Amino acid sequence: MTRPFDTLKPIALTIAIIFGTLLQCSGAKAAPTETLIVAGGCFWCVESDFEQVKGVSSAVSGYTGGKLANPTYKQVSRGGTGHFEAVEIRFDPAVVSRETLLNMFFRSVDPTDAGGQFCDRGDSYRTAIFVSNPAEKTIAEAAKANAQKALGQKIVTPILPAARFYKSEDYHQDYYKGDNLVITRFGPIKQSKAYKKYRNACGRDKRVKQLWGNAAPFAK
Repeated sequence: MTRPFDTLKPIALTIAIIFGTLLQCSGAKAAPTETLIVAGGCFWCVESDFEQVKGVSSAVSGYTGGKLANPTYKQVSRGGTGHFEAVEIRFDPAVVSRETLLNMFFRSVDPTDAGGQFCDRGDSYRTAIFVSNPAEKTIAEAAKANAQKALGQKIVTPILPAARFYKSEDYHQDYYKGDNLVITRFGPIKQSKAYKKYRNACGRDKRVKQLWGNAAPFAK
């Protein structure tokens, strides 16, 4: 004779399996991301470079390192705020490591230049790495030592305690692929084209290739 609860056992087991699978899927989707904040001169260029990297979910242009609250682009670029133009990179550590991103960062800038980057001069365009804890500092110091050894020159990029990151104005986000028309000395052209002209004229890729050669991950 079949008892009612005997027929319920397979059903209960099936429900438990389905529920467990859903929890696993939910956990996979909620995998934690990590954040890396770096300053590498023009934030348009740093954002453009790192959004190409597999495992990076976003790269946001902004300002950090200074004391002025809610800074504007005009204030930061004018100088005196203590802020750097910086980029907040969010990434999946299961796909790309912090160490790999930092190695790429050093090889995408001129870390020997303490006065700015390429054609952009001044404190807000200096390079820097921002860290939130001792573990991040250790990784950053190792990447810096590795880059200095590989380059054979003194690297002046500081490793600084993380401060509040302020997202920059909307028109700076994804500037490198924007379709808006901007007025330049070449006349009105698409933002994305203006960006390419700026990057080329600024000599970023030329200098990076001169320093790093084939180790430069983004220089064209």
